[in-house]
Amino acid sequence: MKKKILGIILSAAMTASLIAVPAAAEEIYMFISQPEYADAISELIDAYAEVAPDVTINYETTQNDYPTLLKAKLNSGEVPDIFSSTSGKEIDVYREYSYDLTGQPLEETMLPSVASAMASTEEGGGLYGIAIKGNYFGLVYNKGIFDELGLTVPETVDELTAACEAISEAGYKPFTTGYAEWWVFKHIFQHYLAAAADGAGTTVAELVGQFEKGEVKIADLPEIYNNFFDMIDLGVKYGDDKPLETDLSGELAAYGGGTAAMVLGQGAWIEADALAIDPDLQVGFSGYPVTNDPAQCRIISGSDQALHVAADSAVLDATLDFVNWWYTSDYGIAWFTDVAGVVPPVATDAESNFEVIRQGSALEEEKGSAPLGVCYSTDSWWQKFGELMQDYIAGTADKDATCAAIEENWAAIDGAA
Repeated sequence: MKKKILGIILSAAMTASLIAVPAAAEEIYMFISQPEYADAISELIDAYAEVAPDVTINYETTQNDYPTLLKAKLNSGEVPDIFSSTSGKEIDVYREYSYDLTGQPLEETMLPSVASAMASTEEGGGLYGIAIKGNYFGLVYNKGIFDELGLTVPETVDELTAACEAISEAGYKPFTTGYAEWWVFKHIFQHYLAAAADGAGTTVAELVGQFEKGEVKIADLPEIYNNFFDMIDLGVKYGDDKPLETDLSGELAAYGGGTAAMVLGQGAWIEADALAIDPDLQVGFSGYPVTNDPAQCRIISGSDQALHVAADSAVLDATLDFVNWWYTSDYGIAWFTDVAGVVPPVATDAESNFEVIRQGSALEEEKGSAPLGVCYSTDSWWQKFGELMQDYIAGTADKDATCAAIEENWAAIDGAA
C-alpha cells in the first residue's frame, strides 16, 4: 500500500512539474524597410511583449538596399517571418513566399481601400499583405516661413519658381531634397506621372503598361519631360549644398531646424521626427505644382507599403497572432494615430493630431487626390529609376540619355515576360 501511495505521489509530482514548465519561447524575425518608423515599431513590439511574454520579435530595418537584401534572403531560403514590399504589383511578385491572410481577424478591421492594394490579381485572388499605414504624399512645407514672407503656397510651376526666388532672397533654403535616397525620386515622380496620364487622356495604370511595353516616349509627355525634370533641377538649384549626399536625416535636420522651407519626396511619416527637433514647427502640406493648372496640384493618398507573413514560417501561428493583435486590439488600432502618427489603414474613429494627416484629409475632400503611382511598378524598377536620376543629377547623363535609360529599363525590368 505504501509503495502504491508513493507511486501516486511521484506521478502527481511529475505531472505538476510538466505543467509548470513554461512554453518554449518563440522568435519572430521581422525584416522590413521604412526605418522612419523604427521607434514606433519598437514601441509596438514592447507593448506586445506584455501580451505575449514568451514571444520575442527580432526587428531589423533598412532602406537603401532593402530590395536587394530581401531577394538575397529569399534566394538563400532565409525568408523573414515578416517582410515588406511595395503594395499593388509587388503583392504578386512575392505571392509564392506569402501567407494568404484571407479570413484572418485582421481582415475585418482593414479598410477596403487598403485591402484592395494588398490583394493578389492572379487567379484565386487572396489577401497577401497588411499595411503599417495609409499615406499622404505631397509637398511638406514650413508654414511659418511662408507666413513670415507673405507667400501663398504655390499651386503652379510658375508660382513655385517665383516662391523659390523669394525664399532664397530672404536667406532661407527653398528646398531640402533627400536626393541621396533612391525612393525619394519615385515619391516625386508619381505626381508628374499622374499629370502626364491626365494630359494623355489615359490612366496611370494604362500609361505604366505602355512604358512596360515600350510603347511610349517620355519626350511626348511634357508633364514629365519638362515639368518633372524642371522640378528636379529646381531642387538642385535651390536645395542642399550636396544634394546627392543628403538623405532622410539630412532633410529632417534642414526642415526641423528651420533652414529649409519645403521638403521633397516625403510625406506624413516625417512629421513626428521634425517636431521632435522643433515642437513649435508650423507644418504645412500641399500637392506638387505639376503644371500651370492649379486643379492638378493634388496630394496623393493610399497605402503604398505592404507587410507579408511568410507562408512557410516556422512560427506561423505566433506571427499570425501578432499581426492580428496589431490590427484588432485597442492598443494596436490606437498605435497608428497615437504612436506612429500615420493615416490608419484600419477602421477607427480616432482623430489624428498630426497636421499632414489633418491637412491631407481636408485637401483630399476639397480637390480629390491623384493615383498612387508607385504601386503600379516594382521596387526593383523604382530603385533603378532612382539610380538613373542620381546619375542625371551628378551630370553623368543628360536629360535625353536619362529618358532613354528610363524607357529601356522600365521595359526590361517590369515589362519582361
